[in-house]
Amino acid sequence: MNDLNQNNQVNPDISISVNQVFGIETDLHVDGFSQNSPYVPEIDSNYCFDKATTMAILSGFKYNRRVMVQGYHGTGKSTHIEQVAARLNWPCVRVNLDSHVSRIDLIGKDAIVLKEGKQITEFQDGILPWAIQNNTALVFDEYDAGRPDVMFVIQRVLEAEGKFTLLDKNRVIKPHPSFRLFATTNTVGLGDTSGLYHGTQQINQGQMDRWNIVTALNYLDNKKEKEIILSKVKNYNTPEKEETIELMIKVADLSRKGLVNGDISTVMSPRTVLTWAENAEIFDFNIALSFKLTFLNKCDDSEKPIIAEYYQRCFGEDLANIQSDITLT
Repeated sequence: MNDLNQNNQVNPDISISVNQVFGIETDLHVDGFSQNSPYVPEIDSNYCFDKATTMAILSGFKYNRRVMVQGYHGTGKSTHIEQVAARLNWPCVRVNLDSHVSRIDLIGKDAIVLKEGKQITEFQDGILPWAIQNNTALVFDEYDAGRPDVMFVIQRVLEAEGKFTLLDKNRVIKPHPSFRLFATTNTVGLGDTSGLYHGTQQINQGQMDRWNIVTALNYLDNKKEKEIILSKVKNYNTPEKEETIELMIKVADLSRKGLVNGDISTVMSPRTVLTWAENAEIFDFNIALSFKLTFLNKCDDSEKPIIAEYYQRCFGEDLANIQSDITLT
């Protein structure tokens, strides 16, 4: 990666009011950047901030705390961090720690490069050494799905002043004063106890202790969820279609309760509801067909009758009677 600061702006240079920017009643001010960079996420003006989660993330930026955000998928954990960073003009990079990300991907490796017309072997820094040396917020997505060798690499930098020893180059890297570290998880370090998140690992207690703040992010209440969806789909601004959105959210709410009760293993996130509404626009506002194409077809066959019942309870329509003809608008 190229140098992060094209404008040579190394450290935050402005003070941002949390009350004015995030609408949270507090006198807290957090440092931010006056100028943008290519790594600053775009601001979603319709984004709805959860107060507790926002304050936890802001404390990470202000006081250099290591912050972990835990919650079910689709609650907006990573997006929450990105949207806070966007309003601080703080460069932010996300890395998904799935099973394919290895120690080499994080640290770096030898690569053949061309210098002065000759091919030479040169060590290329991975994402971790690069981020540590720059004024960037590094977000590890699906942190509890990381491989053991990757987790031990990350453990080296979890200390606020933790220096990173790059054995491949016999070099010790001191963190940039504006380097910040965040993570998102589906579990709280205990592994997959619910059967919902296959591939998640138990995180050892020594590593969990190094995360200074752990906050939980739940689904939005129905009213807030409706406001957000209506702000993103503009063709639902009639009373009849607003009622349709309310019913969509009720179906999603039933799926979330079913997940908690162990009745189903697939859940409708706010993202799913938004996609359902968008797909309904495409398919001539055929709500039932759009539901089937958006969510029902992704579910296990044994759970489809339960989910179809959720739909019928809200819309009063049997999904078995869906017309298979697809009409695009």
